[in-house]
Amino acid sequence: MSRSRSGDRDGPTLVAAECEGSIGLQIDVGVLVAHAPGTDPGRLQSFATQAAEDTVDELASVTDVAWRFYLEDAVPLADHDKRRPSEFLDRATHQMVEGPYDLILVVTDVPLVSSKERFVPGLASPLARVAIVSTNNLRSAPRNDPRRSLEDDAVRWNTATLVVHLVGHMLGARHRDADGGVMEPFQFDPDRRAVPSIDADVERYLHRIAAELSAAEARPRGPVERLTFHAASAVRNPGRILQALGNSRAPLLPLSLPKLSTAALAPTLVIVFSAESWDVGFHMTNVTAALFAAVSIFTATLYLLFVQNLSFPRKRHRIVTEHTALVNVTVFFVLLLAMVGLFGLVWAIILVIELVVFPPNLMSNWPSLEEPTVGFIDLVRTGAFISTIGVLSGALAGGIESRIIVSHLALFPDRP
Repeated sequence: MSRSRSGDRDGPTLVAAECEGSIGLQIDVGVLVAHAPGTDPGRLQSFATQAAEDTVDELASVTDVAWRFYLEDAVPLADHDKRRPSEFLDRATHQMVEGPYDLILVVTDVPLVSSKERFVPGLASPLARVAIVSTNNLRSAPRNDPRRSLEDDAVRWNTATLVVHLVGHMLGARHRDADGGVMEPFQFDPDRRAVPSIDADVERYLHRIAAELSAAEARPRGPVERLTFHAASAVRNPGRILQALGNSRAPLLPLSLPKLSTAALAPTLVIVFSAESWDVGFHMTNVTAALFAAVSIFTATLYLLFVQNLSFPRKRHRIVTEHTALVNVTVFFVLLLAMVGLFGLVWAIILVIELVVFPPNLMSNWPSLEEPTVGFIDLVRTGAFISTIGVLSGALAGGIESRIIVSHLALFPDRP
């Protein structure tokens, strides 16, 4: 699907284009430069422009689609610290919707780290259709040698190779699909002076899916239409969302959020020794306890999503693209699984207290119990009830820092 660009408006500059492919489609790529303090943005933009010009012919030839790169205004960063690729998502999704673009390429000069804290030259997200390239790693040199400059031929052609490599990943190509060529695991080659060829099998695959690359978009008139578009995008792409969730380890996220976990656990340590909570938990049915837990976890997820403003882009736009919708759906499910993980963490602690710390005969002496016997199912149900209250208090009182949750999103595979 070829869309009309907003290139008529002031702002983005067409930096690289290719004639129309035989299938008559066009892919618009937004190029965003994010530079550290003290960096000349014009120099980094010139480097990004050169990378686009070096890759456009190769991408057009293997996909049989016209590729157009548009340079957006440079974005200054607050410091020189290393960054995870997810930290660029807000600005990237903003530009994707503002363009609108089918892909976003971010070029930065700060160090880029993967989810395993490895320094990498670049990473790509097939789900978000965003690629990040760091010149910091590409300019590194052997010990005792000066750092390479952006004008170095090795930096230029390794960057072009990396861009094609990352675009291949965004189109669904994998390392194991490659038998030589540009889709092999990327390594910096100081003697490289051209972009390696793409393997024939990978080329056929990229050519086949090129017609599906252009993103669907909508102009919802209200929250209901916006929600409907998000749901429809998720239904069309369940595999991408499930893959991101599988890599996210979202249920373990509360272990990295001590503020949230403390706010959830602290009140339950008091409630568990309250006779009133045991009365409610003991006389509650299993179905009621399960529904109360499910509704509370869902409510806590929605509360964090909207109060912490964790949807992308943060600024509301009239246009919603399928890629940003998929990112938002993934964020929602990451939060939902995190709340499930928090519930499980608090529940396990409460069960240990009930089984090990709590006096075993104390419940039998409480006059409010019609039956003096307290079974294991009663302990489990009561613990679930108390843990549900902990999840609600954790979400309301503890909250999370948006930057922390964003940094844990598993949208970018660990290797370039």
